[in-house]
Amino acid sequence: MRWDNLGVDALAANPPDALPLALPHAVARTSDTPGFAGMTFYEIQAKSIISRVPSASRMPFDWTINPYRGCSHACIYCLEADTRIRLADGTERAIAELRPGDAIVGTVAEAGGRRYVAAEVLAQWSTAKPAHRVTLEDGTELVASGDHRFLSDRGWRHVVADLEAGDKLIGVGPAGVRIGGSPDGLRRVVAVEPVSIELPMYDITTTTGDFIANGVVSHNCFARNTHTYLDLDAGHDFDSKVVVKVNAPQLLRKELTGAGWAGAHIAMGTNVDCYQRAEGRYELMRGIIAALRDHANPFSILTKGTLITRDLELLRQAAEVTDVGVSFSVGFVDEAIWRAVEPGTPSPRRRLDAVRTFADAGFDVSVLMAPILPGLTDTDESIDATVAAIGAAGAAGVVPLTLHLRPGAREWYAAWLGRAHPDLVGRYRDIYGKGSYAPKAYQREVSARVAAAARRHHVGTDHMTEHRRLPTSSPAGATPRAAPAEQLTLL
Repeated sequence: MRWDNLGVDALAANPPDALPLALPHAVARTSDTPGFAGMTFYEIQAKSIISRVPSASRMPFDWTINPYRGCSHACIYCLEADTRIRLADGTERAIAELRPGDAIVGTVAEAGGRRYVAAEVLAQWSTAKPAHRVTLEDGTELVASGDHRFLSDRGWRHVVADLEAGDKLIGVGPAGVRIGGSPDGLRRVVAVEPVSIELPMYDITTTTGDFIANGVVSHNCFARNTHTYLDLDAGHDFDSKVVVKVNAPQLLRKELTGAGWAGAHIAMGTNVDCYQRAEGRYELMRGIIAALRDHANPFSILTKGTLITRDLELLRQAAEVTDVGVSFSVGFVDEAIWRAVEPGTPSPRRRLDAVRTFADAGFDVSVLMAPILPGLTDTDESIDATVAAIGAAGAAGVVPLTLHLRPGAREWYAAWLGRAHPDLVGRYRDIYGKGSYAPKAYQREVSARVAAAARRHHVGTDHMTEHRRLPTSSPAGATPRAAPAEQLTLL
């Protein structure tokens, strides 16, 4: 869901003065209830609820629903003001001068590469950020924030975490830019270096999730960092200020009957947990599940929340008419670590009790053993205890995912690690370096030990490296097997 797609009808005659700028007519609610103390809920009227996942995304599904909105800890403010953006008419314009509705050039992925397509600017923002200069062999300079991504011959690369001298960025080549044509240029990076000052940075959201910046393919990913779109930060505000699409169930029924909807699988819990604590108050998922059931539309849910057991009967009814997948995330069973890194979630034991509830009800439940934390939960003892508990809960399979430290989450986790486990700081530096992912060799070694534990404890090991693939013709109640796993972000 893109924020420019959200209508915020005036639900209160006198909205609070402190509303985020992008939600001037939302209803802001607070509560003194212990579970919600210090939290603010912004109730909005959404204009659409079924969201298409960007084609550039690695997610193995095309559609999702997010009745609540948080952020993904990846800053959207990316490029300096003078960066030239290719327009659909063949001219260029500075990113700072673009406005929603402008026609630009984007790309879409297809077999064998990408092709140019017409795209539209949906929104534009700016802020001040530390800058980095990417210099290309032909003299082109790109000034961007450290967490911006460009498309290279090795895939999408963050400026600071992944991009290196020698990488080749994909963009405009000898054939130029022609709608329907393909980017045929490879432009070698000769230097990536910090600029010693903060600069005004701009980013745009587009219909394709990318655009052409100074001749190379640049990522914008409209599904990330949505709290910053609202002038809310990605740290404390993410935890304490929740945007609620109060009309989600009614809107879903309308969209499921639309002429353009073909009944595709919908994945939920893919961005923000749809069974977070706010769901206990708003009960949006009951209406969402009922709508999907009534239209026999296949769907899956991934959650850390035990509140999903409230909707067991509804999910059972839905599984009688369509494919329904239920998956839980349980990275470890050490409650001291849980209290330190996941204090707002139900305890691992409670989540495993929920796994048992759904298994007993006939669901083929899978468990994501995620995130596995180097030096803390990747020991043989921790892995064995966790897999044993998952097996005892009746899970049909377990999928190990090691910790992924995106920019934003990386800084939060590093600060916590330095306070709580300073002896591990060096090891994390060795494992992650300047990147977001642990080395493939480490991932394979951890996965092998989880697989061995799964065999010892008789937990299903089919598709051990898969997660959230769309269901094909699974029996009612079966959890869809999933596409190749990506490391899970801690937050």
